[in-house]
Amino acid sequence: MSKSLTKLWLRGLRRLVAVQVEGIRPPKSRPAAKPARSKTVRSKLKSGAASKAAAFAPAARRPETRESRVRPRASAWARGKWDRSYHSAPPTAGRFVNHLSYALYVPPRTGLGRMPVVVMLHGCKQSADDFAQGTRMNLLADKYGFAVLYPEQSKHDHPHRCWRWYDDSDSGGGGEAASIVSLIRATVAEHHFDPERVYLAGMSAGAGLAALLAVRYPDLFAAVGLHSGVVFGEANSAIGAMDVMRRASRTDPVTLIDAALDVRDYPGMPAVIIHGELDSVVSAENAEQLTQQFLRLNGFIDAAGKPRAGEVREETHADGVVRDFFKNGRRVVKTSIVRGLGHAWAGGDDTVAFHSSKGPDSSAVLWEFFKHQRRSSEAARAAFVA
Repeated sequence: MSKSLTKLWLRGLRRLVAVQVEGIRPPKSRPAAKPARSKTVRSKLKSGAASKAAAFAPAARRPETRESRVRPRASAWARGKWDRSYHSAPPTAGRFVNHLSYALYVPPRTGLGRMPVVVMLHGCKQSADDFAQGTRMNLLADKYGFAVLYPEQSKHDHPHRCWRWYDDSDSGGGGEAASIVSLIRATVAEHHFDPERVYLAGMSAGAGLAALLAVRYPDLFAAVGLHSGVVFGEANSAIGAMDVMRRASRTDPVTLIDAALDVRDYPGMPAVIIHGELDSVVSAENAEQLTQQFLRLNGFIDAAGKPRAGEVREETHADGVVRDFFKNGRRVVKTSIVRGLGHAWAGGDDTVAFHSSKGPDSSAVLWEFFKHQRRSSEAARAAFVA
């Protein structure tokens, strides 16, 4: 037994040495090896992983969706360009230099029209890379031709990378929201993305900030997706946020929305809400209250919570319960409570924390909802020149 293990160990060591030797061996066509230039390294990081994937398996055999068992970089298995950079946003309270890190994925262009973009806000203890890998949104972007923007919270602002969604002040979540808006406007302008089809999605703390953005900057987004999100408007401190996450709001959620803005002047915000029924971090009751709030924002119910006009369709599947709310023949809110799911992104890569293979593919559910939504050209033009 020990001899066999020794042989295996030695065989692995020989392979490791061979790989290292091969990596420093000069090319046959050149007289001597030259140090790798930084431009070459960057181009490999920015390019998609098509060439790497082809080295391991023929393109015809590569699965459309692949679990990442060895934690490759976020752009692995995708064919487009993955960029990591930072955006210099306007100064906020207490911060003269305001750099916001982000990642941008752009798939190969397949058409002449402007490309839509999905903005993805990660949750606590996550990075842009984790969120891209766990949700596999980049693979969906390849298939349907949209870009994906991943703003990233700094550890200097929060040790666990949590967005401060509960604090709408300029020194808290309000300032973070303003920085993200600045990033979105700059990205859309630089890459000529479609300003009428900018979509927003987030998970947990990211969903909390997404709700704040949807309320504050409605003309900027055509639709919003909230996964494992918290009811809007109840918490105003970190301690209060933890309490609301566990038990939801004791105040009527419609009352909270009406206190936050004048619904009569609000242009509406189509929303898809996804939540795990067994979520012990953010109770599923938050999803029900968020549904009421966005029904109110879309004019589906009145201040008393009574239906004004529209149709509700409910379906029960093996994965859970789905409700669609239609107004004037158009779906304005979709709610999915996923059976057996905890605090995790449904249908994701379960090798990444806070993502689970259980339930429907949330990324696909979001895009199926998003693709039918578009902000008016007048509203989009005003939002992106402000």
